[in-house]
Amino acid sequence: MKIEKNPKRLAIYFFFDKEGIVDRYVPYFLKDLKKNVSDLLIVSNGAPTKEGEQTLKEYGELFVRDNTGFDVWAYKEALEHYGWEALEQYDEVILLNSTIMGPVFPLKETFDRMDARDVDFWGMTMYFRQDRDSSGCCCYGYIPDHIQSHFIACRKSLVKSREFHEYWENMPMIHSYWESVGKHEMVFTKYFEDLGFKSALSVDMEDLRGFSSYPLMMCPTKLITERRCPIFKRRMFFHEPKDFMSQTAGEQTRQLFDFLETETDYDTDFIWESILSRYNHADIVKDLNLNFVLSEKYSDVRGCESALRDNKTALILYLQYEELFEQSFSYASSMPEQADVYIITDTPEKKAKAEKVFKGLSCNRLELKVMQEGGDVAALLVGMKDVIMQYSIACFVQDMESRASSVILGYEKRCFGSVLAGKDFVRNVILAFHRNPRLGFLAPPPPNHGPYFTNIGNEWRNYYPKVKELMQELGINVPVSEDRPPVCPLETVFWFRPEALKPLFSRQWKAKEFQIEAEYEENILACAVERLYPFAVQQSGFYPAVLMSDETAQTELENLSFYVREYNTILMNHGIENYHQYMCETLDRTVADGLSVQEIKSEMQRALGSEEYLKRELEAFKKDREVIENMSLAGILKFWLRNQRNRMKAAREKK
Repeated sequence: MKIEKNPKRLAIYFFFDKEGIVDRYVPYFLKDLKKNVSDLLIVSNGAPTKEGEQTLKEYGELFVRDNTGFDVWAYKEALEHYGWEALEQYDEVILLNSTIMGPVFPLKETFDRMDARDVDFWGMTMYFRQDRDSSGCCCYGYIPDHIQSHFIACRKSLVKSREFHEYWENMPMIHSYWESVGKHEMVFTKYFEDLGFKSALSVDMEDLRGFSSYPLMMCPTKLITERRCPIFKRRMFFHEPKDFMSQTAGEQTRQLFDFLETETDYDTDFIWESILSRYNHADIVKDLNLNFVLSEKYSDVRGCESALRDNKTALILYLQYEELFEQSFSYASSMPEQADVYIITDTPEKKAKAEKVFKGLSCNRLELKVMQEGGDVAALLVGMKDVIMQYSIACFVQDMESRASSVILGYEKRCFGSVLAGKDFVRNVILAFHRNPRLGFLAPPPPNHGPYFTNIGNEWRNYYPKVKELMQELGINVPVSEDRPPVCPLETVFWFRPEALKPLFSRQWKAKEFQIEAEYEENILACAVERLYPFAVQQSGFYPAVLMSDETAQTELENLSFYVREYNTILMNHGIENYHQYMCETLDRTVADGLSVQEIKSEMQRALGSEEYLKRELEAFKKDREVIENMSLAGILKFWLRNQRNRMKAAREKK
């Protein structure tokens, strides 16, 4: 059926937040939606906060239910709330949810375009067919083409049908996200199309069928710019990086964010507000490519002058090695003359020498202090506590005994060279903070050369329990996980907004807490605090990011490419070749079992004796298709071997 002028529409909008907080992107969306519907029912799984409740009620009726059944049962109970007789009075009933953000364009464009289409139901975007059912519970055994359930408009011709009534009345309880997808979203379109009902999309996507199975996630900017798609997924900004990296070059999220910020009037602060307190910052940093690679040789001098007028700036230097004072002076000279400079050292004698070396430094104010206890972290959290909050932007660096070896010299250059790499570079850092109000923390990536190679992949070391303990003590409740690395400096060398580190500066630290523990030749608290910085930043409503100069980034890119090639060459020489994540999974299983791929092949050859037997064995695996699909040969061999061992063990136990 087509929609005539002045249609009567009902929108059922599903909302969920585990804390009940209604972020600003929700009323922004509802305000536009309400212009296009007669009635709006907002179904909330769990009660929103009082403020959130008030906000939601401004746009429609609020229906609060227990947090059971996910979105599917929220729709089911909302339909029951109205009853079929009342629902059949509407020309269109729209089921949509808060997993989408926008609109980038007025929703009226979409409704006007679709009103003329002779269909029974329609949606905005499509997920294309996949032969494998990732949910494990789709009745078709594969993923059919389907309209995505974040927005489905059902015309009266469908709503009043017996089939539609029975579909919802017989909907089983939903116990998981995958059941929600597999028992409703994947099924809805094909089920009703097979019954003869007609569907359509508002965003033309058919030509993207071979481009991506999930265009809204993998190429959202293309849909917005070329097809005027009015929505995008909130999940874009915290999605599993491995999934993105298997289907894109990793550019999709940053590309979308930059487009929204520069080419539309959509407030991107809605995005930051929605994700910073809820998702692990490692995923946010990776998905948004939050790497600030700044020039050492070019800068916007006038822009920086303006930024400095609005942002009082400080440099804090913790100096221990007298022989490096001249070098530290050279790095400190990168700061603009409007900045205040604080020098903290551990003896009066060193302070006196530092006064002589730094007396010629061009700065707004120079102050030297002595702190005989605590080291670098104490110098910042204790030594600067009384004055730090008067600054908008600050840089903290400590010197290191760089002349001890070429390895440590490289470490020093990586750290200092990524925070104080010359006047132009520092101007660019200050401008980055000025132009990105949610940016709270910039740290160089940890060195990974020589003995520091395992910094990549072992960022937590043994400090995760202590970080968790400190987070609880300080009331920092943002997500943290041992399988996600903290985006932090592994030396106290970084730029930051003092406001972003307020949770740390609010505690009454004692310098002696940070003394080196002879047993460990380090201070566990200091090492934990280094890893705590980004979580404090996130708690304060800001994001951490990685900082490098363009020259440092050149070296880093070549180093990382070299490392990846070395690993890939070895793995492929042993028959492990596939997408990154599958190679990692195969390698992990191989190492865990303590067998090389060649050993597996040899053992399998001895056990089977013939290729014909091997083929029969692999045929038997078809029932385990979900397990072995996308495995390399090595993975399949290992899978067979594990099954063979289990059979032998079961046979022995039976005897």
